[in-house]
Amino acid sequence: MRKYKVDIIIPTYQPDEKFHRLMKKLQKQTYPIEKILIMNTEISVFPSKDYENIPNVEICHLSKQEFDHGGTRDRAASLVNSELMLFMTQDAVPADEYLVESLVAAFDDERVMAAYARQLPNKDCKLIERYTRRFNYPSESCMKSKVDLPHLGIKTFFCSNVCAMYRKSAYVKWGGFEKRTIFNEDMIFAGKLVQAGGSIAYVAEAKVIHSHNLGNIEQCKRNFDLAVSQVNQPQIFADVKSESEGLRLVKRTARYLCKSGRPWLVISLVITSGCKLLGYSLGKRYQKLPKWLILKLTLNKTYWS
Repeated sequence: MRKYKVDIIIPTYQPDEKFHRLMKKLQKQTYPIEKILIMNTEISVFPSKDYENIPNVEICHLSKQEFDHGGTRDRAASLVNSELMLFMTQDAVPADEYLVESLVAAFDDERVMAAYARQLPNKDCKLIERYTRRFNYPSESCMKSKVDLPHLGIKTFFCSNVCAMYRKSAYVKWGGFEKRTIFNEDMIFAGKLVQAGGSIAYVAEAKVIHSHNLGNIEQCKRNFDLAVSQVNQPQIFADVKSESEGLRLVKRTARYLCKSGRPWLVISLVITSGCKLLGYSLGKRYQKLPKWLILKLTLNKTYWS
């Protein structure tokens, strides 16, 4: 029995085979989907003929200059009328047909304003990243609210738009995603919801296949952008620390590598962690950096133009 209307929003850019699998999996979900809204950047690189005749699919094209991590998703939110909105990325493939159903169930608790899915590694995922997925997305579900800030810190705000569902009424009431942001629009808004007294649900039963094997330079740039987003939202992040959570992950990963009989990978872990910390530290101080250096350090050059 359908409890709520659900729309799905997916920003795309040069979608590949993973996106095709994602779309096929969405058509097989046990819970009915009202609309799938694709916010595509650059019409010339989108296979419109594959999707334009699917009844519940709507495609909105925009230019590269128009795209913004928060603004594009917020624009999409204004184009749907459902009670629940599920945001996904083009490379997040549902692990089974119960993804939407599992996320919807979390909203039976009226305190829940957002719910996000568990991310499982791809087959080609490297060992360190595989453990990171297990650390950030454990097998047990949980619900986070303001009372968890003293012991969870910044993880209280953790919510990933790789696959996250939001209550539309709460989204509208609390202003939605930032209209212009370099990155991290999901945690920024989750922070607003928590501060307003709402709860964020992590639903381990809702699963997507999603992971990346990023190089050290990409990790550095990603963490630079992450820090910039936090600096620009002091009302959310000023009183919570990220570094301690990162250190806890490094320690646990090193212990896991040693127990797994691969202690030599600790060297790679230390180098990668150092690159992440460097990017994050520079991002925290980006206002003191010259423009040319910022453009070398960011993954999102259009944000600075």
